Amino acid sequence: MAHQTTTTDVVDELIADHREALFLLDRIAATTDPAEKRDLADTVIAEVVRHAIAEEMYVYPAMREHVPGGDEEVEHDIEEHKELEETMKQLEGVDAADPRFDEVVRTMTEQLRHHARDEEADQFPKLREHIPHEELVRLREKVETAKQVAPTRPHPSAPNSELFHKLVGPGVGLVDRLRDRLTHRAG
Repeated sequence: MAHQTTTTDVVDELIADHREALFLLDRIAATTDPAEKRDLADTVIAEVVRHAIAEEMYVYPAMREHVPGGDEEVEHDIEEHKELEETMKQLEGVDAADPRFDEVVRTMTEQLRHHARDEEADQFPKLREHIPHEELVRLREKVETAKQVAPTRPHPSAPNSELFHKLVGPGVGLVDRLRDRLTHRAG
């Protein structure tokens, strides 16, 4: 989502994703139109799912390999992703006119703000400190590709592992996109 240049790195890309998702969540809170709320919610869910999968496929392995204490940080982030996936699954299942919809949006916004703060204040600076810039640019390219083939729905019961997403993720994404097309849902 960032305006890429040949020097834009994975940190820039992930921060732009955070900003876009939080912007969409703020727009949901600002509108009273149930159809617009549903459309915005579906968009933010698709974006956050793609972002999380791309992080798990490429960024987290790099953190484990290059950042001191990276294993613990990755495990913490994966737990936060699972919490977000559960919340997004709830959001998918609540009618936008139901008062619970706004409650679930608030929960998701709080979870995402917390997760973004953790990554941006602590982990992203460590990535830049411990990984050469050229490698961070390559990671951005991999993350962009992963986001294009990733599923557009939360699958909280699926194993959150790099191998699962590399082997099954693109197939799941294809099924999601076909379902989107058949139901005229953008994704």
